[in-house]
Amino acid sequence: MMNYAICNETFGDWPLEQALQFAARCGYRGWEVAPFMLGENWPTEFAAQQRADYRGLVESAGLSVIGLHWLLAKTEGFHLTTLQRETRQRTANYFRLLAELCRDLGGEVMVLGSPGQRNLDEGQTQQEGMENAAEVLRDIVPTLNECGVRVALEPLGPEEGNFLNTADEAVQLQRMVGDPSVGLHLDVKAMSTETEPCESLIRRHADDLIHFHANDPNRQGPGMGDVPFEPILQALRDIGYDGWVSVEVFDYSPGIEALVGQSIDNLQAAAITTG
Repeated sequence: MMNYAICNETFGDWPLEQALQFAARCGYRGWEVAPFMLGENWPTEFAAQQRADYRGLVESAGLSVIGLHWLLAKTEGFHLTTLQRETRQRTANYFRLLAELCRDLGGEVMVLGSPGQRNLDEGQTQQEGMENAAEVLRDIVPTLNECGVRVALEPLGPEEGNFLNTADEAVQLQRMVGDPSVGLHLDVKAMSTETEPCESLIRRHADDLIHFHANDPNRQGPGMGDVPFEPILQALRDIGYDGWVSVEVFDYSPGIEALVGQSIDNLQAAAITTG
């Protein structure tokens, strides 16, 4: 059985309880949180009781918070690879807050995408970017381990940015950090920009994969575009992947109900075919 989750920003301005109940009715059991959905000033305004209340609402609906993504989206003053050391230190401090938030909500993984806050500065080399990113991540390893949270490095295609465009590059950064609290995230939309088939990438990086996003290059849900999911789910089965398959979409034009419902229906149908 696959473990299916949905990203919370998919529901836009729906009340939280309504979104959770609909997700649960569709068959999702995991809830992935974009911190910007908690409010513009969440570090200071989203206090301990609010975290407990949020987690309680999710769990009472029959779901679990699985972790965070879009870690640096809609923030200012943070950057992973910048040449400015002070900014990197400030970013590490913010990641520590995110790790504590993730723990408090019951999550175990933080997906590090946010291409706008990791793109290389003008004139900066890839190696410099790698070294700076590794420095930030090594700095937060003690907090990750204390909180029982792992960072999942998300490669994104070249149309998204100029840093960590391939799974191999993400694994290279992971090796530079050198701690099991940092692993690999794979995303179907992003993998589709590589020359190697998605299922081959999954198999080749089986030992590093800790989280997975299901979507399509058309920016809608899994099975709502041209990518067949049977080979992808078969590859996940073959490697013994027991993590979450989390739906993340970017084009909301089909409507929330259609995106949420059709995505899990398509995944379940593909899973039955491969099972």
